[in-house]
This record gives sequence, structure tokens and C-alpha cells, in this order.
Amino acid sequence: MIDGFAGPGGTPQNLIRALRDHGAKDLTIISNTAGDRPIDIGILVDNEQIKKVVASFPVSPSPSRPTSYERAYREGKVELELVPQGTLAERIRIGGAGIPAFYTPTGAGTLLAEGKETRVFDGKEHVLEYALKADFALLRAHKGDPMGNIVYRGTSRNFNGVMATAARTTIMEVDEVVEVGEIDGHGVHTPAIYVNRIVKI
Repeated sequence: MIDGFAGPGGTPQNLIRALRDHGAKDLTIISNTAGDRPIDIGILVDNEQIKKVVASFPVSPSPSRPTSYERAYREGKVELELVPQGTLAERIRIGGAGIPAFYTPTGAGTLLAEGKETRVFDGKEHVLEYALKADFALLRAHKGDPMGNIVYRGTSRNFNGVMATAARTTIMEVDEVVEVGEIDGHGVHTPAIYVNRIVKI
């Protein structure tokens, strides 16, 4: 599952609560963070629904306030795949584009490269990274139309657009549903072909 990004405006709070209420277990979450607020995937950790998180920022910015995920990780209850942020975005993007893998210099020569294939290009070591895809993407947007054309607001545009392309089923939580044609074609951030469901909050 892929979770939306960038604070309350980009977090599909209601979809996450619905997933908690559904009770699905052993989830693998692909997200920029591992949750640091009571409105995000932390509630799934608290409900013991998550098996693994693939993220760039899995811990709280404040050491004195560990997140639910941090506590569960230290207790050995959840797994972590730590991925540099740019690499995470590219792994998701190529997942949506149908590209299986790519080489990047990011992480070469560090713990993040251990156990991974490496090659040298132009005298510089690169690490092989594989595409990330998901069964479901739960995302948040500003508005959409009944066909599924989507407009984001602010920083939620950073990850959500590529996340929508990399999932088998994309469910979009939106603030507003407008009529088909109200969104100018040039203003569509994610076209309807990548969106399977819209939920108005």
C-alpha cells in the first residue's frame, strides 16, 4: 500500500481510518514517513496492522517524542526498508512507468548499499535499485471530477502524482468533487486513467 505525503493536506486521513476499521493485517506501507501524527499511518501501527514500512523518514524529528512506528520498530514488531528520499520517489515513478530498475550513485559506499548490486559508471559507483509498486494507493487531493481527474494543493503534489501511477488500485480522498469539464485540461495533475475511486470528505 502506498500512503499519501506532505502533512494533513496530503494525508488521506479518512481512508487510513477506514483501513484501520477494516482490520487488514500484515500490510507493507510505502510512504515518505512512517507517521508522526495521530491522523496518519501511526494509527495502523497502534492497531498492529503493519508488517513493514518502506520510507525515507521513519523516525520523529524530536527524539523526546518517538512515534508509534519507532516504538514498534525498537520492540521488533515491524520491519523497515530505509530509502533516500530521491531514490524513493524514483523507485515509485519507475514502478508506474513499467521500468524494472535503475542505477543511482545515492547510497553507494554506505550501509544502504549493503547486499545490493553495484556497477561503476564514469568512474563512480552506482547502486541498483528496483521499482516499487503497490496493490493500493490511498491518496489525498484538493479536488477531482467523477471521471477521476485530480488536482492537488501545495506540497501534496510532490509524491501523490507518481504514487497514483504505481498502484493497481488508486483511491483518492478529495475535498471537493466538481463536474466533468470544470478542471481545465492543463490543470489536471493526475489524469483519470490512474484513479479508480474517489471519496469526498
